[in-house]
Amino acid sequence: MTWLVTGGAGYIGAHVVRAMLAADHDVVVLDDLSTGDPARLPAGVPLVTGSTLDRALLDRTLREHAVTGVLHIAARKQVGESVEKPLWYYRENVEGLRVVLEAAADAGVRSFLLSSSAAVYGMPDVELVTEDTPCAPMSPYGETKLAGEWLVRAVGRAHGMGTVSLRYFNVAGAATPELGDPGVFNLVPMVFERLDAGEAPRIFGDDYPTPDGTCVRDYIHVADVAEAHVAAVRRLTTADGGTDLVLNIGRGEGVSVREILDVIGEVTGLDTTGEVTPRRAGDPARVVASADRIAHELGWKARFDVHDMISSAWAGWRTRH
Repeated sequence: MTWLVTGGAGYIGAHVVRAMLAADHDVVVLDDLSTGDPARLPAGVPLVTGSTLDRALLDRTLREHAVTGVLHIAARKQVGESVEKPLWYYRENVEGLRVVLEAAADAGVRSFLLSSSAAVYGMPDVELVTEDTPCAPMSPYGETKLAGEWLVRAVGRAHGMGTVSLRYFNVAGAATPELGDPGVFNLVPMVFERLDAGEAPRIFGDDYPTPDGTCVRDYIHVADVAEAHVAAVRRLTTADGGTDLVLNIGRGEGVSVREILDVIGEVTGLDTTGEVTPRRAGDPARVVASADRIAHELGWKARFDVHDMISSAWAGWRTRH
């Protein structure tokens, strides 16, 4: 069977494409290249350039490549930007998904996987976030991801389509340097950028109710995220119909901002003493995944630790800078 990977030329998408190929799956990529790069794709992978909102293009792609499963990774994903441009985020993330689902259902696609996010949870006041933790997203971005999960589940049930939604926690690292994250929107590349400029990394608040006063997050290597997609595809292709899963992708281990800075210092050999600035609005003190359900359902478990993430991310950063 052939899998359509939307957003497959992006940071996470390109890792998923390579993991799928390594597992002997045929793939075709649809990407508007707004943040994706064709150079990320291995030779021979078909690339269709265009938007998820283009129904005619989707119909043609599904038909010409005999697509039987979809990995929908394409999305806008900057929380702050979503607050400034909510209409655009709903159009791109929800309407774009609706068009892809409609085209897939009409084409008889039997398997659909959605890239979701821990942003659906908002600010959970729990030690470990399970898939049953109430969702209360705090940004239009998180809202679009939660609405997307609802839509995927409803369409799957209505059309007999197996579905999986994977909620990413804090993704970092790179499988190879050329696949490193080109964006500067998350903690690790933000620290790298400050270090390159000869400036102290920022710590947004050090008075949280955590062991060292800084925010605690669950960091997951992008290569582990890609393997989780392969495990989900395996489930979708071997299950006897009726797959309907929502799963966290995390390590189940919290790491504070100060601890991340310490590891970055070890890896780079640079002074990563942080400059404490006021808290950012909406930052929860602790968000750490429970990864028990994905282990039970898919037999998946993260392999890489924080040092692996930082060292591979630094190699990717140095390659691009």
